[in-house]
Amino acid sequence: MFISALYTAILALLIIYLSIVVILSRRKNKIAFADGGINELIVARSAHANATEYIPITLLLMFGLEFNGGHGVLLHLFGVLFVLGRVVHAQGILKEDIRSRIVGMQLTFSVIIGLALASMTYILMYLFSA
Repeated sequence: MFISALYTAILALLIIYLSIVVILSRRKNKIAFADGGINELIVARSAHANATEYIPITLLLMFGLEFNGGHGVLLHLFGVLFVLGRVVHAQGILKEDIRSRIVGMQLTFSVIIGLALASMTYILMYLFSA
């Protein structure tokens, strides 16, 4: 379970970075909570929220695949592509670049679907080999 733990740590740092972007925007705009209708803060909160929506389920899928004997190379492939997708997407939101957002979500969805299918495959292989 060391591979999934590595990507959990990397993605935790991404969430912290996005949290800091929100905090700095709140301080700059003197907003105590929510977004105050300030576009900069709306965008920052959106980037943070999106990360916290997709990262947990993907990490659960990674841990499950690793626990069920998923190959290390496969896990690293999914991990690298997911981190890349999340970084590209977050920067796309922060810079309001729709193309980056699309690419980031395509990578994100591809990894989630790939992890789900790989997990089901490993589970079925286990069930039919027992």
